[in-house]
Amino acid sequence: MKTLEAFLEEWNNDSEVVLVHTSGSTGKPKPLWVEKQRMLNSARITCDFLNLKEGDTALLCMPLDYIAGKMMVVRSLERKLQLLSVKPSGNPLSDISLSALENPHTPITFAAMVPLQVYNTLQNSIERERLKQIKHLIIGGGAIDEALMNDLKDFPNAVWSTYGMTETLSHIALRRLNGKSASHWYEPFDNVTLSQTTDECLVINAPLVCADTLTTNDRVEFKIEENGCGQPKTLFRIIGRKDNVINSGGVKIQIEEVEQALKPYLTVPFAITKRKNLKFGEEVVLLTEAENITEIAEICTTHLPKYCQPRYYQSVSSVPRTETGKIARAAVLRLVDKSEPLE
Repeated sequence: MKTLEAFLEEWNNDSEVVLVHTSGSTGKPKPLWVEKQRMLNSARITCDFLNLKEGDTALLCMPLDYIAGKMMVVRSLERKLQLLSVKPSGNPLSDISLSALENPHTPITFAAMVPLQVYNTLQNSIERERLKQIKHLIIGGGAIDEALMNDLKDFPNAVWSTYGMTETLSHIALRRLNGKSASHWYEPFDNVTLSQTTDECLVINAPLVCADTLTTNDRVEFKIEENGCGQPKTLFRIIGRKDNVINSGGVKIQIEEVEQALKPYLTVPFAITKRKNLKFGEEVVLLTEAENITEIAEICTTHLPKYCQPRYYQSVSSVPRTETGKIARAAVLRLVDKSEPLE
């Protein structure tokens, strides 16, 4: 795991680029060389949007091997923020984590976390209060379900969900998760232009942070609203990834939507995936860490439309996840027992 000192040494060398790695949620992490100037552009856009100023504090609690951690450092350098660095963990606001700081009680202006870190923090009353005191909390690196959004809706300070990827040097759009402006729709930054492919995948043109137009695998829905000046603005909502579609008997089932529908009812970690089916082409599979498969199946039968219900259930010791907490889709697919007779 890269240290802060090692990243700063890399940042301050004579090279115009920095090596980053993708998260690996859909396969093996890939190395990418990205321009330092575009990282500075991204940092400036975020700091301006959140009105961060010199002397504000920024909590670094994610690995520096990935773009999210690196960008927290770059934002601090660009805006002269006071960087508070703690060891990456599932509980970044715990007493153990904060003990690494010179003053553990220093107020935090700005922090970035993945959903799993936020979820863990909310389970502890002391850590939850610390989370509430963060002036601007951005959450990225994974989907935010309704339960988590509800837990955050009454927070007194701004909580944001981010949309972006390694190639866009962190996020290119935000949506509020709390307060009167809470929404399921992302609003892109002013310098970003969006469009769609014929199969509803998002196309991003963000020249300040990415040299090329980027065609994603994220299926989206657009809507147009007026901004405060009466001008139209394009908002978007994520439906799911194109490669996470299960085509079962001609019906396209989005894996993320099935998982979201089940999350309020399943407390044990699980993942939706697929396997081949001779009759339907593909079928829905549910992998779970629960041992009582019958109970899981009953929940699915009760709360899912018939065409979305898993046709096969499999108990696993652990649902694979990436270092940033996302479900590792490729690893999950490899775990599926394909020896069962298929219809």
